[in-house]
Amino acid sequence: MNYDEFAFFNQQLAAMLRDGIPLEGALRRLVMEMRQSELRLEMDRLSDDLSQGTPISEALKARALPDFYKQLVLIGVRSDNLPATLTLLADYYQRQNNLWVRLKGLMVYPLIVLFVVFLISGLFVFLWTKVGSSSDLVLQGLGEGRPLPAMTRATLPLLQNLWIFPIFFGLLFVAALAMFYVPVLREKIYWRLPAFKEASLARVAAGLNLLLKNGTPLPEAIGFVRNLESNHATTADLDVWQNKLRQGVSRFSEVAANNRTFPPLFVWMVSHGGENLAAGFNRAAELYQSRAERRAETALYAALPIAVLFLGAIIFSEAYLLIGSFLVIIDLLNYLGG
Repeated sequence: MNYDEFAFFNQQLAAMLRDGIPLEGALRRLVMEMRQSELRLEMDRLSDDLSQGTPISEALKARALPDFYKQLVLIGVRSDNLPATLTLLADYYQRQNNLWVRLKGLMVYPLIVLFVVFLISGLFVFLWTKVGSSSDLVLQGLGEGRPLPAMTRATLPLLQNLWIFPIFFGLLFVAALAMFYVPVLREKIYWRLPAFKEASLARVAAGLNLLLKNGTPLPEAIGFVRNLESNHATTADLDVWQNKLRQGVSRFSEVAANNRTFPPLFVWMVSHGGENLAAGFNRAAELYQSRAERRAETALYAALPIAVLFLGAIIFSEAYLLIGSFLVIIDLLNYLGG
């Protein structure tokens, strides 16, 4: 789902509800102005269900929308404060979109470089295969018993195993692509990379802030966020938080002590809010989001020159192999020419 479009949709919907337009009518009017997309299809079906008298809880349950969004909308309906809830959700998804666009941009350069390197190495193997019928004679000095040039001898082991390069870079490209597109794998790896980990911390903190701000009790809010997370270490920490709350521990600094994924600074910032944990989670979300954006910007500036250097090194190594493989031909021509 395009979170930027989703955020704008909720901003417009909140404004129309504040103007007194019923939810069904507001949805219908907004859907008519939307471009063809999955979001439009889901909102169109939601509008139809509500117009037919389906309770909003059942209508939302059947829609392919984020679970977090559906939960918050129901909380906003129960508290009779749906416009404010939609505004908060719009801000939440807008911030998530801005952050993840930067982080995804960070992954583009490595993927492009790996793909180009895979193509270059594959092309080199293809070209070498085309001259393979004469390569044995060339590497033997064309039967003259002449010693091979030193550069050719150095490249000989690699020339005999050229298939390693396209396979290695191809597997590396597929692994990077899987890390980018497979949700479970992506979550596990993102929690280990600095900028992505801080973005994940910001997401958890922002989610808890929204739930608490809309009146959800802390244990229930933690349980809901826990169900949305796929990282094992994160869910284990959130389980510990819930168990301590059930045991009667009230201070958040004690509830969140000894975490595996949540750093001490995160716990301190939330605890610093005192009784207002929503404000504490909001400060933590803002801090870690700004840190993630700063790291992503720094990495983006560094990614391009590093990618160019890496690509240049690969091209240089392939050229070195190519020169080494044909240097013996030049040596032979010099020999024949006296």
